[in-house]
Amino acid sequence: MKVFLDFLPILLFFGTFHYTESHADWAADFATRHLGFLAGGAVAPAEAPVMLATVVVIIASLLQVLYLKATRQKVGLMLWVSLALVVVLGGLTIWLKSDTFIKWKPTGLHWAMAAALWASPVFFGKNLLRTMMGDQLQLPDPIWHRLNWAWVLFFAGLGVLNLVVAYNFSTHTWVSFKAFGTIGLMLVFVLAQGLYLGKHIIDDPAAAKGQDAQT
Repeated sequence: MKVFLDFLPILLFFGTFHYTESHADWAADFATRHLGFLAGGAVAPAEAPVMLATVVVIIASLLQVLYLKATRQKVGLMLWVSLALVVVLGGLTIWLKSDTFIKWKPTGLHWAMAAALWASPVFFGKNLLRTMMGDQLQLPDPIWHRLNWAWVLFFAGLGVLNLVVAYNFSTHTWVSFKAFGTIGLMLVFVLAQGLYLGKHIIDDPAAAKGQDAQT
């Protein structure tokens, strides 16, 4: 259920964009009537799809947080960061009728994740991945260190790649990359990580402590 909730705003953004793109005149009229007061007037058919998709993803993100709060589940820091980014950058997209701002949202989130994973051991001596996954995995300290840096580099690279697609391809292509390219790359990275960790997982916690002491 949690995985579905995590990806639901992205999928709704994708679905809304592609539906309204194929009904551009209707989308422009709808956006003008309901968002014109925010966007400073009439919305053109070329502007309407990304604006309406942005409204949907803002609402979906807000509902996601409200659902977690209502069911007394923890709202993670990155979800709060994601919500803040989508509200601020999405609001600018609607107000200025420019898709540039919402295109920066994935990069902002990926770089925030990379920064958090990098800063935690450097400034606080704490490995966030170990904190989150230590109960499920028994790994030597050097492996946790490498794993943390692998995620730092992955998120940093994903943020750069998002900008490359955003500034060198059409909005249509960027939306598809955001919905499926990012998820696909994440899946490949996690599978590769699983293959690597399979060689280092220690079933006996005492053995893991012994290995850590030797390193």
